[in-house]
Amino acid sequence: MKQQEQRTSISTVNLLKDQLRLGGLLSNFLLLGFGFAFGIIASCYLMNNNNIPFKSQVTGQFPTTTTTTTTTSPPASTIFTVTPQLGPPVITTTDHDHDQSQAKLPQSISPPAPVVTPPEQSINGSILKDDDDAMHEMNDKELLWRASMVPRIDNNKGAPKLAFLFLTRGPLPLAPLWEKFFKGHDHGLYSIYVHCSDPFFKESVPPQPGSVFYGRRIPSKEVRWGGFSMVEAERRLLANALLDLSNQRFVLLSESCIPLFNFSTIYSYIINSTKTFVGAHDIPGPFGRGRYNRRMKPLIHLNQWRKGSQWFEMDRQLGIDIVSDRTFFPMFRRYCKASCIADEHYLPTLVSMRYPHKNSNRSLTWVEWSRGGAHPTKFTRTDVTFHLLNRLRSGSKCEYNGNTTNLCHLFARKFSPTTLDRLLRFAPKLMTFNHQ
Repeated sequence: MKQQEQRTSISTVNLLKDQLRLGGLLSNFLLLGFGFAFGIIASCYLMNNNNIPFKSQVTGQFPTTTTTTTTTSPPASTIFTVTPQLGPPVITTTDHDHDQSQAKLPQSISPPAPVVTPPEQSINGSILKDDDDAMHEMNDKELLWRASMVPRIDNNKGAPKLAFLFLTRGPLPLAPLWEKFFKGHDHGLYSIYVHCSDPFFKESVPPQPGSVFYGRRIPSKEVRWGGFSMVEAERRLLANALLDLSNQRFVLLSESCIPLFNFSTIYSYIINSTKTFVGAHDIPGPFGRGRYNRRMKPLIHLNQWRKGSQWFEMDRQLGIDIVSDRTFFPMFRRYCKASCIADEHYLPTLVSMRYPHKNSNRSLTWVEWSRGGAHPTKFTRTDVTFHLLNRLRSGSKCEYNGNTTNLCHLFARKFSPTTLDRLLRFAPKLMTFNHQ
């Protein structure tokens, strides 16, 4: 009886072992099948998606291939001279060894060869041409990213363009003068961009089709004069202008600025310059070194701190470095506040530290400080005379491409709206707008 019970127990144990082995085999088969199926599915997915290009996380657009071609640089050592005459003056160039004591103020310079239409560019998934509206749907982050990725040289075979960047409070009261300045010149030689400090500003008489300012207003944000938002607005203007690969030089202006010479003179002076024009000075006292924040060390030391006018002129390489800056920009945004006046120190300090030999260390825009005060002189209607304009045009000495010249300032400010009628009367004759 006991033997029979033992046999029964052994049989039961053996049956349980057999069931466990069978369950293990089934589990192994299931896992093997699942792994095999997953491998097939993954392989098919990778094969089907093998040719899809990387998609930008910033723009959501597929990247495009950009080719660049090195262009021939314009003459770099032009010296301007002019002989007094009744008609349009004739400009000549001389060697460096020529006696410069006879050099006089230039009035007109022949523009470069005929322009080839600039290439189209892909912006925000669409094709942007020179005559398109400057408005777009990019935010600042995407705009600056795109501008930081553009070529540093022009791939267009035509003439380089000069970009006029207007940073305004609202309207452009002196627009009729600028219309005369640009009249008769091909759009292939210049571009215009307007940033308004009040993004909701609506002009009572907006620019009409045919105006050089029509459609040239860019997406703007509120700007507080003296605040860091000024630097952000300058970078916004630069970024928009950099997207046009033909733009090679960039000049910042305000709504109160006027040109002191005709278009041909200003274009040739800037395009042929071997240096940029950013004022950068080491100034003691509360309005210079006194604005330095010691927390900027070790990136910026006190003896590297510079001050200058915000009204700059720069080339494409410096413009790209400004919109790409991830070192000085956050430092100034954090520590240059309130009375620091960031727009008077950010660019001068950066340029003097990174490009000391490339910069002329002066501004092309005349600002009158002789009357004293915290703000420059604002010219009114009765101030505008032939004598004033001639003084602004030729009252200084400076260096240009290694030579001394009295052609130092190409623009001037601050001119109130009441000066327009006199400017329209005097400036075209003095600057030979009608004889270009």
